[in-house]
Amino acid sequence: MNRHYARVIALQSLYESDFRHDEKISILFERHINNIEENPENTEFGKDLAQKTHDKQSDLDKDIEKYAPDWPIEQVAIIDRNILRMAICELYEFDTPPKVVINEAIELAKSFGSETSSKFVNGVLGSVYRGSDKYQEEEKENG
Repeated sequence: MNRHYARVIALQSLYESDFRHDEKISILFERHINNIEENPENTEFGKDLAQKTHDKQSDLDKDIEKYAPDWPIEQVAIIDRNILRMAICELYEFDTPPKVVINEAIELAKSFGSETSSKFVNGVLGSVYRGSDKYQEEEKENG
């Protein structure tokens, strides 16, 4: 399984967790991963991404509201907010190059979101990235 597919499984788990508050994210992830018969490579990445995103949800929601002030978190489509949560978490907590994180999130939005999801996700994540330490470090390296 490649990392893109691991992100899909993580996203499915996070999406379901918005409806099932009684199950742990790890249980949801395991159920989704057990439904596929692919190489388990990157399973830990996906599981870790889902868990960290779930654990940091309130902080991630604050970031979304900060960078999308016209959209209170409860008004953001469920799939869009979970894509944003997951991408922001990956941007902050993992060593994945920021452009890869943003491109992956846009692809997930195109696949699972509405007609306008990819533009919304791109705009919010671009702002989050520009406000992050990773952007500042990249600017110093290139400047």
